[in-house]
Amino acid sequence: MKKFWNFIKNEATDETPESIELRIEGDIVDKDDAWAYEMFGVDCVTPNLFKDELSKFSGADLTVWIDSYGGNVFAAVGIYNALKEHKGEITIKIDGKAMSAATIIAMAGDKILMSPVSIMMIHNPLTEASGYANDLRKTADVLDTIKDAIINAYELKTNRSRAKISAMMDDETYMSAKMAIKDGFADGMLYGEAEGAEQDISNFAFSRIPILNSTNDAVRRMIEMSKPPDDTSVIKAKLDLELQI
Repeated sequence: MKKFWNFIKNEATDETPESIELRIEGDIVDKDDAWAYEMFGVDCVTPNLFKDELSKFSGADLTVWIDSYGGNVFAAVGIYNALKEHKGEITIKIDGKAMSAATIIAMAGDKILMSPVSIMMIHNPLTEASGYANDLRKTADVLDTIKDAIINAYELKTNRSRAKISAMMDDETYMSAKMAIKDGFADGMLYGEAEGAEQDISNFAFSRIPILNSTNDAVRRMIEMSKPPDDTSVIKAKLDLELQI
């Protein structure tokens, strides 16, 4: 499988101890969607494969570099949990962008540092839906529940109120390093304090395409599980049985 993370083991020297770096660069996908990424040779990561590799470095301190638009929220949650369970200190370094689901992974860090020219962005979970009115209402309810769960990770890191975080997600908030530090989403800036005015990100180009399907399949599965049995499915099953007989 082509993956978007890479563990790098830096051997010890006379001046520095051995260190482990993890680079996350690409779309975060669920295992059920990985085949499409493999087909087109696109970098991706799935939680189970990630956990297997992470286990090889149990007890080691990790420096995790992130440069990702995000992707599947549940896949990101799996990686977040794996990093939180890791026995060793986690230092997150954002060198390009940590957006959408990638910010969930970032929140697993004991310390979060951002490049002075990097971007962090948080927003509400989104999906595509079709069906009857009840299906659409249920989808909205599921998205609200997913948002509430994501807020837990942000709240633990920032100590901001849930109302404040929710409003930031509603606004699809882009944060420069200084803004993220101010709001508690980051602890410091790489390479020292950047001089001059805050970075202007008003014209930052962002496409929702990489994250549009972040909850599609999971939402559909949750809705299907909550639906009562469909009488027509029983009728179809009986017809199929009669045809086989």
